[in-house]
Amino acid sequence: MTDFQEEVDVEQATFGAGCFWGAEASFRALPGVLDSRVGFASPRGDDAVSIEVVQVDFDARAITYSRLIEHFWTLHDPTSVDRQGADVGVKYRSALFFNSGRQADDARAAKQQLDAAGHLGKPLATVIVPLGEFQLADEEHQRYVEKHGGSSCSI
Repeated sequence: MTDFQEEVDVEQATFGAGCFWGAEASFRALPGVLDSRVGFASPRGDDAVSIEVVQVDFDARAITYSRLIEHFWTLHDPTSVDRQGADVGVKYRSALFFNSGRQADDARAAKQQLDAAGHLGKPLATVIVPLGEFQLADEEHQRYVEKHGGSSCSI
């Protein structure tokens, strides 16, 4: 008898959708998402900007990056500039951080497609930027919804 281990193709994606607690819980519920963590990310070359994000490890054989982006659009108002509900400021910016040229292309195509459809009534404010610095939030913020039930954000 031989050991059988299913192969996975692990990739990472980073999303800024305002409040990271609800976004993390929502992404974790998707089949193909292997793990997630919340923290703060800056675009490459701009350490002055720090955005609340959820970083997702996913099996690219089970769920695509494009599908994760589709889910991301539903978690927040991507037309709002530096604001999600009552949370206001640059750290609540709608952002897609990419790790590769393919992710950048997929993110730009998804944004263009959603903008062209006109369903949201105004243009998307979501920035698409290369991931620079990522700082993990403290342990209390990890899996917050699991630990405390519900969430204080609109997701």
